[in-house]
Amino acid sequence: MLSRSLVVTIALLSLFLGSCKVRDYTSASTPINHQVWDELLQAHVDTDGWVNYPGFIRDSARLNQYLATLSQAHPNPANWTREEQMAYWINAYNAFTVQLIIRHYPVASIKDIKRGIPFVNTVWDLKFIQIEGATYDLNNLEHGILRPKFAEPRVHFALNCASVSCPKLQNHAFTANNLNQQLDQAAREFINDPSRNRLTKDAASLSMIFNWYGGDFKKEAPVLDFINRYSTVKIKADAKVDYLDYDWNLNEKR
Repeated sequence: MLSRSLVVTIALLSLFLGSCKVRDYTSASTPINHQVWDELLQAHVDTDGWVNYPGFIRDSARLNQYLATLSQAHPNPANWTREEQMAYWINAYNAFTVQLIIRHYPVASIKDIKRGIPFVNTVWDLKFIQIEGATYDLNNLEHGILRPKFAEPRVHFALNCASVSCPKLQNHAFTANNLNQQLDQAAREFINDPSRNRLTKDAASLSMIFNWYGGDFKKEAPVLDFINRYSTVKIKADAKVDYLDYDWNLNEKR
């Protein structure tokens, strides 16, 4: 019988290979403005990342306006900078996740929308995102584009999966001009949040994100070295490490 880790590896490889079939966009499209998304986030997400989904429902016309803008402007590597492309895909992931939730609201967990086998047929495999003639699911955006194309581990702290244990939904849009500072801030907030990571010099109870995507954080140095870049507590190299249970409840105040 195949081990769980091998099954996940095979599924991720298939996902990546599938993403390689997406056509290359070489039109003269220019980077888009994320101001509408920024205003929506400031109106309906508090500083702790709790989301007012009924507020998004009331503002669905503006959300749909922003999503339509995304759908008409696939990033073009010929004239979009790396930062412009990354900001686009991060904002797209978060905005389409909000759309998915409000389409099914009220819902206790994003996983209740569709359950299944991880990386095969869960809610993250729903093909509902249309961008210039291409159809995507949320896994395509994260595992088929953002992770392999940009190889930026801090992106894990920018993407919000509408759940309590996920990195919080920032109440501002990501922008090319501020991307590095925003990713640093997201990493610092997530790593030092005791509800997501419990850190001492001798022990670290980490978010499952560091387990699921450990390879992304080990490319330059061990995981604890990466965490120590942002942690207010410096963890010893030989510290005991374990992982916290993941809370998939919806990220709104009850």
